[in-house]
Amino acid sequence: MRDQYDFSNARRGAVLPARGKTRITIMLDDDVLAHFRQKAESEGRGYQTLINAQLRASMTGAQGKDTRAITLTALRRVLREELRPLRR
Repeated sequence: MRDQYDFSNARRGAVLPARGKTRITIMLDDDVLAHFRQKAESEGRGYQTLINAQLRASMTGAQGKDTRAITLTALRRVLREELRPLRR
């Protein structure tokens, strides 16, 4: 092995594109990025992989479904309406 190498005439090799993936630039809030980086580090995965998984879950889970959380007040109102006919 040489002590020094001459890279003055070097060129970067061709980068193979990943199939089914597209490189984009996206602006994320600092706290969102920090959350995914911390989660990725604890799970031993890449943070971009986790963001992609979260987006995919959101995309597939929201189709045709009402994803709004029900509040306690709304639940009580619905129960009162449903139980009203059963009262004597």
